[in-house]
Amino acid sequence: MPENILALSKEVSDIALKKMGEIREVTGSTKILALNALIEATRAGEAGKGFAVVANEVKSVSERVNAIAGELDKALRSRVAQLDELGGRLIAELRGERLTDLALNMIDIIDRNLYERSCDVRWWATDSAVVDCVADPSEEKRAYCSRRLGVILSSYTVYLDLWVADATGKVVANGRPDRYPGVVGRSVANAAWFRDAMATRDGTEFAVADVQASDALGNRPVATYATAIRQGGEERGAPIGVLGIFFDWEPQARAVVEGVRLTSDEKPLTRCLLVDSRFRIIAASDGRDVLTGSLHLDTRGKERGNYSLPDGTVIGFALTPGYETYRGLGWYGVIVQKRAT
Repeated sequence: MPENILALSKEVSDIALKKMGEIREVTGSTKILALNALIEATRAGEAGKGFAVVANEVKSVSERVNAIAGELDKALRSRVAQLDELGGRLIAELRGERLTDLALNMIDIIDRNLYERSCDVRWWATDSAVVDCVADPSEEKRAYCSRRLGVILSSYTVYLDLWVADATGKVVANGRPDRYPGVVGRSVANAAWFRDAMATRDGTEFAVADVQASDALGNRPVATYATAIRQGGEERGAPIGVLGIFFDWEPQARAVVEGVRLTSDEKPLTRCLLVDSRFRIIAASDGRDVLTGSLHLDTRGKERGNYSLPDGTVIGFALTPGYETYRGLGWYGVIVQKRAT
């Protein structure tokens, strides 16, 4: 931990001040001895004159050493105070920059992951089985589409389910009917991801919804990506339905927030978070307040940065930078680290 630098500085200061105290004790004793020697030399009269000179010199040296020790003590205390102040600022800056970098790395990993999800939905929507399912929704076509989606899910284990809805918003096929039997026939017409997907201009665009629990998928938190299924599977074909894919958010996000590279000293003092554009907590390394709580984040209009709280807690944050064609959703990576005691 950076605070170890200041702890070492304080330890050195304590040792030096202790030793100067010991020097003062020794010079005090020496001064007393010199004074006693001078008294005895005076009593000895003429025979003690030579010894009196030595006693006076010892007394003078003792006083000089004591004065030097006092000057050093005063100077050292002043310099240590300055060192503590400068060191504290420097360490806070270094610590804050490190936490900012960790926050940026965390959100960057998420962006790259979600970019792949945006690619998945766009090309799966052109699959002939998916297109045929809404173009000619016969029982046979819907059954084949469901099997095809199941094959995709067997290879892409990061998804809970894939849904195909017709232009009215009625789900006509899903990839895991055995696990989620109540999906087919469900209406998603009022879901924002469905409406946004139907409104896309061409096959290069997609819709995405913030993380939320899905009652149809066992109340598991999902990040939903969707795009229009287009006539003939063509990029500029008319929209005839929607493909919605449901990213299994919790285990993927947990792996990211728990995988931040912290030292063993930092881990019990640090909380790694992902928050959405409203600062709602969508992932937390300690598992607290996920989807139920919010974080007061003072970004001061910056995309990334750090700041300290009065109790010494340092917060580093970074806004999603996006990746390739994925611009991100205004999410932040956040690291909250308490001060070591």
